[in-house]
Amino acid sequence: MTGFPRYAIYYAADAESALSHFGAALLGYDAHTGRELPFPADALQLAADWHDVTADPRKYGFHGTLKAPMALAPGKTEAELVAACAAFAGKPRPIPMIRPVVDSISGFIAVIPAEPVRELTQLAADCVRDFDAFRAPLTADDRARRTPERLPERQRDYLDRWGYPYVMEEFRFHMTLTGRLDAERRGPIVEMLRKRFAELRLVTLAIDRIALFRQENAAARFHIIGEWPLTR
Repeated sequence: MTGFPRYAIYYAADAESALSHFGAALLGYDAHTGRELPFPADALQLAADWHDVTADPRKYGFHGTLKAPMALAPGKTEAELVAACAAFAGKPRPIPMIRPVVDSISGFIAVIPAEPVRELTQLAADCVRDFDAFRAPLTADDRARRTPERLPERQRDYLDRWGYPYVMEEFRFHMTLTGRLDAERRGPIVEMLRKRFAELRLVTLAIDRIALFRQENAAARFHIIGEWPLTR
């Protein structure tokens, strides 16, 4: 099994932003502070088991994946990864702008771009490539947990090359709000989350920063240990 600690490079909204508060409240966990939070009353009213509905994304904190969780490769250190994050953020690049909406994706509910954004796909691809030297190789157990026999050929190839199947052309940006739900249950929850999201009046969202998350052990939640604004 993958060693610990594990690290991930994510987009996380600024700690003081309305989007960050929105996601943290719904998950009941703030990855910026490491604190648990009470769930919103309307979420509990709609789903008394909201704690269970959000159990999977709560472990990771409210985020959009750019480089999936990884243990450090032999000889690599956290300090070196922190320095690499700062160097990556310091390279000028187009800042992706998305039109965020709440919708379902593979049975989950998430904040996603209303339409594909080329600059965002490129940012994620750059993260996958530039930080791969820090990634420990997949163990046989880790690979098996991804059930590669069920993946399309390209995703299986990406799993073997990059340690994660949903990269490059397979990348789909999402900031997850729930675990997987069946279609019948998903509908009312999507509507509730859309109503809450509309209150933010967030017409566009700049994916303008990266954050380094750390997970101490298999039972721990990911928390933010560093953040860097991207350079335009």
